[in-house]
Amino acid sequence: MNYRMICRVLGLILLIYAGLLLLPMIAGLVYGESVLNFLATIGISAALGLLLLIPKPRTGSLVARDGFVIVGLGWISISLLGALPFWFSGSIPSYIDALFETASGLSTTGATILTDIEAMPRGDMFWRMFTHWIGGMGVLVFLMAVMPMSGEHSMHIMRAEVPGPTVGKLVPRVRRTAMILYLIYIGLTLLETVLLLFGGMSFYEALLHAFSTAGTGGFSTNPASIGGFGSRYIETVICVFMFLFGVNFNLYFLILIGRWKEALKSEELHWYLGIIFSAVLLLSLGIRNLYGGFWQGVHQAFFNVGALLSTTGYGTVDFTVWPEYCKWILILLMFCGGCAGSTGGGIKLSRLMILGKSSVSELKKMIRPRSVTRVELDGKRVEAGTVQAARVFFTIYMGLLLFFSLLISLDGVDIATSFTAALSCLSNIGPGMTQAIGPAGGFAFFSWHSKLWMTLAMLLGRLEIYPILVLLSPRTWKK
Repeated sequence: MNYRMICRVLGLILLIYAGLLLLPMIAGLVYGESVLNFLATIGISAALGLLLLIPKPRTGSLVARDGFVIVGLGWISISLLGALPFWFSGSIPSYIDALFETASGLSTTGATILTDIEAMPRGDMFWRMFTHWIGGMGVLVFLMAVMPMSGEHSMHIMRAEVPGPTVGKLVPRVRRTAMILYLIYIGLTLLETVLLLFGGMSFYEALLHAFSTAGTGGFSTNPASIGGFGSRYIETVICVFMFLFGVNFNLYFLILIGRWKEALKSEELHWYLGIIFSAVLLLSLGIRNLYGGFWQGVHQAFFNVGALLSTTGYGTVDFTVWPEYCKWILILLMFCGGCAGSTGGGIKLSRLMILGKSSVSELKKMIRPRSVTRVELDGKRVEAGTVQAARVFFTIYMGLLLFFSLLISLDGVDIATSFTAALSCLSNIGPGMTQAIGPAGGFAFFSWHSKLWMTLAMLLGRLEIYPILVLLSPRTWKK
């Protein structure tokens, strides 16, 4: 491995991270709060970043293993450092709790240990919800957008961080691809901020909720989440943007360059819309008597399908009191997640499509052994390696889900709580399916070791498993 180049990239990450911490510090100054916690964290991050830049790399080349190591170490580093402002200020007295909250923000999970959200200083709250925006698109993608790096080798970093079974370049240069992705991301965030201002939110609330929606995270400034604002307009705007941020960003690029017909023909988009329609219809029928009529049920179903399918995790009502079959539909949505190339979590719809089509293909071969079948998406053949990668990912994902469920159950919680807590963290969703960890609950009651396991699960889910597993593998560090 190119250790010096790995150190250099990690150093740049920490310097950029120190720069991003200036925004919550400014928010704290605007509201007349002490910002010593941010100054200390900025100093530590910048100092570590500069130290890592001292070794001069002999070559700028990176291989796939280097990319996984950079992404894994980078995300662990920013999680550890990102917890310091909460810990230094005392808004979260326990460092493990602060680490859990930070990892939940950066991984865009939205699970929280806070029991009194309104008591948190404005600057700390800004940082808490800004972590969603940083983690949504990825700090490494941001690095490639603003820093000149070798396109040939930086693609390894993008493939390790950007979610989905395959990652391609929108344009020939990787840096320009990263810039385009971030410009779309910023544009949608600003648009949502403006629309939320029209709904009566303050600029502070509108911007922070746009950060949270853009990263499909789910943190809110209101203890009752979005339902606490009591506005159908705000709920509708946020719901629409949850669905928009769950769409593959490549489709937005195609629309911007005038190839909107090609974007609308996306098979994954059709499945995404089909799942939304089907889930809303089925849930509306099940909950129509809980909210005073069918159309009220449609509104609640629409919002909560958006919250769980996009893995944002916002809440308007407590869905843990819904009928059992409704909760099973929501659990299936938690497994599915958003489209590849979106800011959503979960297994990703494209992987499930590949798995489903490959299963049908294998079944046809059993019936007609001599037949020639192939897996296709958007009329193009899916390579055998991609199909195999989807199967391996699904197998590892299910194994990790059961593993974390078992570890969390050591706290003495029931099977539904332990399983959906693990699913919530691994799929980066936020709420679980029991009242203890549902929209009206939280994760504060778990033991410190369960919180550490769930922190690891959140990072594994956001980075789609492999970068963290590569770090933990002894073979990675051998020549």
